[in-house]
Amino acid sequence: MKKDILHDIIAQKQIELTQQKASVPESALEEMLDGRPADGRSMKKALAESRVGIIAEFKRKSPSKGWINRDANPLEVAEGYVRSKASALSVLTDEPFFGGTLKDLANIRKAVEVPVLRKDFIISRYQLLQAKLTGADAVLLIAAALSPKDCFLLAQEAHTLNLEVLLELHSEEELGHYNEYVDMVGINNRNLGTFHTDVENSFRMAGKLPKDAVRVSESGISSPETIHRLREAGYQGFLIGETFMKTPDPGKALSDFIKRLDL
Repeated sequence: MKKDILHDIIAQKQIELTQQKASVPESALEEMLDGRPADGRSMKKALAESRVGIIAEFKRKSPSKGWINRDANPLEVAEGYVRSKASALSVLTDEPFFGGTLKDLANIRKAVEVPVLRKDFIISRYQLLQAKLTGADAVLLIAAALSPKDCFLLAQEAHTLNLEVLLELHSEEELGHYNEYVDMVGINNRNLGTFHTDVENSFRMAGKLPKDAVRVSESGISSPETIHRLREAGYQGFLIGETFMKTPDPGKALSDFIKRLDL
């Protein structure tokens, strides 16, 4: 039997949340939000209007590959991505498994004007408050980590905080997690239990998604040809991290990739 990495990540996330809430209560986060501007940048709009549609990701490591770019500077990478015309940015904020932090997100938000996604394993309203406080415009909700009811409640709460929601699905069995508060639907080509990646999953799922959904293909995209095929299948967003982050200059890697798209 293959190891279920997602189970381990969620167990760790629950421990982290207990510790964080003991240190900074949820009520304290709510007080910090008082008086802050509620408006955010729309990632949904950015993807729908972009000819490129690439969500460039800041990612130091992964459970399957280990360290990808351990010493990457978040500001340098983010600014390079924006110069290279990324439509939006994704910032991993899970530390034990992905080497990211909320500080990375906060620093990147101050440096760029494009929409920024907090990519983490969100299972609590507390994490939504953290996302808003650190400047996220959107959050990822992972169907494999949530019940349909919890997904609905978190998506609804995200909207009260003016955070857009990218719902991540992997299989047809998870379609029931879709709800009225979902702004974008992502198809993860990576199985979060085994971390096996197959980009054909996006094509298998394309015809099963709501017709009016802004669609995002996530993981395993390494060639412009794949993006052309995905666009034909109805996708408007393409979340790419490792392809860029494994290079010495992720921003340049994105620029070279977009040139090869020949738009």
